[in-house]
Amino acid sequence: MKLAARIGEVTPSVTLAVSAKAKAMKAEGLDVCSFSAGEPDFPTPTHVVAAAKQALDQGKTRYGPAAGEPELRAAIARKLQQDNQLPYQAEQVAVTCGGKQSLYNLMMALISPGDEVIIPAPYWLSYPEMVKLAGGTPVIVTTTAATDYKITAEQLAAAITPQTKLFVLNSPSNPTGVVYTPAEIKALAAVIVDRDILVVADEIYEKIIYDGAEHLSIGSLGPEIFARTITSNGFAKAYSMTGWRVGYLAAPLEIVKAAMTVQSHSTSHVCTFAQFGAIAALESPQDCVEAMRQAFAKRRKLMLDALNAIPGLSCPTPGGAFYLFPNVEKTGMSSLEFCEALLTDYHVATVPGAAFGADGHIRLSYATDEATILKGMERLEKFVKSRL
Repeated sequence: MKLAARIGEVTPSVTLAVSAKAKAMKAEGLDVCSFSAGEPDFPTPTHVVAAAKQALDQGKTRYGPAAGEPELRAAIARKLQQDNQLPYQAEQVAVTCGGKQSLYNLMMALISPGDEVIIPAPYWLSYPEMVKLAGGTPVIVTTTAATDYKITAEQLAAAITPQTKLFVLNSPSNPTGVVYTPAEIKALAAVIVDRDILVVADEIYEKIIYDGAEHLSIGSLGPEIFARTITSNGFAKAYSMTGWRVGYLAAPLEIVKAAMTVQSHSTSHVCTFAQFGAIAALESPQDCVEAMRQAFAKRRKLMLDALNAIPGLSCPTPGGAFYLFPNVEKTGMSSLEFCEALLTDYHVATVPGAAFGADGHIRLSYATDEATILKGMERLEKFVKSRL
């Protein structure tokens, strides 16, 4: 059977593969410490669950508009105006099956063969694959620990060509956890406006920041950059709603309509009653978000302190999200070799940095309980010491 050529261009998700292997090992009775999946271990807040249950009881189980329930689109627009100073109107918001679909719809609606999309590395592993599926060309700009794994305005300007259509900005970042400062965001915005390209701001981790870090939405800096900004976000990370699959895209109206044309012929709309849970998440007190953020902050310190005590490993302090991205090059192994041996021999699941465009690193998620973190880091230390 001959498959479409585009499938041969796409790399399967390593994150999902590692997570599946770890779950299979657990099912066999093995004690696995999993730091692979970017999924909060907290239950979804009870008021969110209650709102979805109420929607079920009220019969909200029918087809709905492809762009989302009007009440949710309005609630998202209010959130973006109040929290992010982004003057989107409800008609400029589309509800999608998770943040991932918002980005996929965007690429399919915006990118044509020959178009270039600038992606800083390390990057979330799905960005370049989505660009390839749309027929575009990912232009990877490598960043280093010297700049805290952030692309500079100078690097962005140098990467832009006549074929450049879009720049992908992820802050706080997956996999590094870095948060761009307001000054850095302003410098990038100046280049985007000057060179007249578009930017998609993936802000899925915006609520999970530490040490006084400030999240600044790039589209809030003025009318010129706002007109060139597409914002992607969702409910999975901040509200522990990963399985609910509710995300959203906010953009100039023409782009939103095009993205919804794609969605209308693929998934149609998001699960109806789940959208009413999302409304409750936005319109209720945000104490649950802060409680989870504080727990993540404690876990971050626990894992980072343990990691920095391991000879041969080095890791910058992340300002957001729930990942560490240490350098493991001193072990002499590739990131894939490192992760496979660590999982097979010591039953600790991590994700190779090669999947994120940065071999020589691994990604660890601390979105798990403290006991697992302590046990897993002890195993990691034994493993590294056996390889040095």
